[in-house]
Amino acid sequence: MEEFVGGLWDKLITRTAYRGFPKARVELKQIEGIAPIFFRALGGDAGLTVRAGSATEHGARRSWMERVAGIGNKVELTWSDETTLYLPAMLEVFPERGLNRELYLWLLALAAHDVAPDAPWIVRNQQAARATLAALPGLAPRYRKLVDALFAVRPNPESLTGAERAAEAAIRAALVEPGSVEQFVPGKQAPMPVALWLHPEPPKNPGQQRQAGSAKSTTPAGTKSKADEEARKRRAERVDMPEAKSPFMLMFRAESLFSWAEFVKVDRPLDEDENEHAAKAANDLDILSIAEDDNNNTTASRLRFDLDLPAEADDDVMLVDGILLPEWDYRKQRLQPAHCRLQMLLARDADPCVLPQALRAPAKRLRQQFQAVTTQRERLRAQPSGNELDIDACVRFAADKMNGIRTSEPGLYVDNRQQQRDLSCLLLADLSLSTDAWVNNTARVIEVIRDSLMLFGEALAATNDRFALYGFSSVRRNNVRFHLLKGFDERYGDHIRGRIAAIKPGYYTRMGAAIRHATAILSSRKTARRLLLILTDGKPNDLDKYEGRYGIEDTRMAIIEARRLGLTPFCVTIDEKAGDYLPHLFGAAGYIVVHDAAMLPQVLPRLYARLTENI
Repeated sequence: MEEFVGGLWDKLITRTAYRGFPKARVELKQIEGIAPIFFRALGGDAGLTVRAGSATEHGARRSWMERVAGIGNKVELTWSDETTLYLPAMLEVFPERGLNRELYLWLLALAAHDVAPDAPWIVRNQQAARATLAALPGLAPRYRKLVDALFAVRPNPESLTGAERAAEAAIRAALVEPGSVEQFVPGKQAPMPVALWLHPEPPKNPGQQRQAGSAKSTTPAGTKSKADEEARKRRAERVDMPEAKSPFMLMFRAESLFSWAEFVKVDRPLDEDENEHAAKAANDLDILSIAEDDNNNTTASRLRFDLDLPAEADDDVMLVDGILLPEWDYRKQRLQPAHCRLQMLLARDADPCVLPQALRAPAKRLRQQFQAVTTQRERLRAQPSGNELDIDACVRFAADKMNGIRTSEPGLYVDNRQQQRDLSCLLLADLSLSTDAWVNNTARVIEVIRDSLMLFGEALAATNDRFALYGFSSVRRNNVRFHLLKGFDERYGDHIRGRIAAIKPGYYTRMGAAIRHATAILSSRKTARRLLLILTDGKPNDLDKYEGRYGIEDTRMAIIEARRLGLTPFCVTIDEKAGDYLPHLFGAAGYIVVHDAAMLPQVLPRLYARLTENI
């Protein structure tokens, strides 16, 4: 009963003290489809992804009701780092939903025009606002409306005293006329956060960083964890696991009764129920302290992700070693020559095999469909020989002869012949460790990719189009593994099917190096159209700093290099979050997301037919 009454009291006091407008709330996930597009369209850094940030303490004065309720000490603001633009997970600053949505759009525009990121807080935001209004004058009426609405929910300067009054007056002047305030002197306490501006002190992660490859799986097989629906950015620090000398005794002093227990060692996988308040507790904490228990002897804790390469006797056959490739460093804005080393590999135990029984029916349908494309005969006019006269050519020839114009070899015939399409296609498949994940209860990603490659090969073999198949994975920059499945000069048959059947999950995804080598192979083909298909299930990543913005920018540069050589790169992915980064890599029309991975074997050949239908 006490707990029930306490819960009611907590809800009442929290609702009474809260300054926001929950009924007018707009959540980031409601505009997550347009937010990245809007940000990039206004000139924002195309390499940044957009996601929800975390609340931080602001230090401003709170009402006595807020202090009693224990709320109002944190606020969500907008900020960015080198990889991500962080926005509030929700906005309920104003009493109207329309204004809260307009605030999201204004923050995106402001972040896209952050022209002085190193300037003091008030100067930085004024310059960003001026640059935004100068570049987008149509936003000026909306900005004025937001400023008026913000003044209505901020403290009136007349109710403040001394330095706090001057500080609030300076903020209001800077909002009304951006650029009019050059210096800012805060009062005894920090001013109330400005919802229309960028974060004054963006959060940074303290503590030691985890070394690449030191991660351990903490969730045993067969268990499920609840996803973070808000997908917030959370501040965390890595610390050592404290020693529990007396695990059955919890010692505390009376004055620490109301403090958080920093570490309580609980074997969560053995608990029957998930903690339904875990997300709220995480939001309440400024910093999440994370420790790894090296003494945990569960099976899952022994799974290490810093993978070792197999012994040479067990590894695939190396065809070529030491192919040196460059890599783009976006921070230095230069190409690092001979930075990666690639090995060309061939499966060691790849016995020839026939098409699996389950794929024979769809393969037959695909062969019939693709044969229909190539069996269409083309009617060629003005030919030196053929099975019928070209009347138009004959009339022109007679007219030229009457006018004294001589033609050495007149083309007077029409020839109906079957033309081979002037096309080369290279399919590059991501064979990283993530392909070992399960798509459904019956198949893994690697098995779906295997079926896709086989059906793709069956379809293209029916067209007589020139095509090649390769796979790749990597372990740091000196071990980029490039697997030969079918070369351009090889005939598709049982031995190629055997290589495809032998593919298995590899390591990591150094996509830039793999694309550069695939580009070198494809660019050597002397055909009018050269299509580079990339099949993947996630972002570029590797152990040695090749992750996040670095990996994405290197991959993007590799794609730009391929386009400069006349190639047509196109990406097929099953990553549900690909919309956050693939438009930056391939452009809006340069990729497709297959939402049901199990449908990939049927989608891939149809996609190829669509991409090459005008050839």
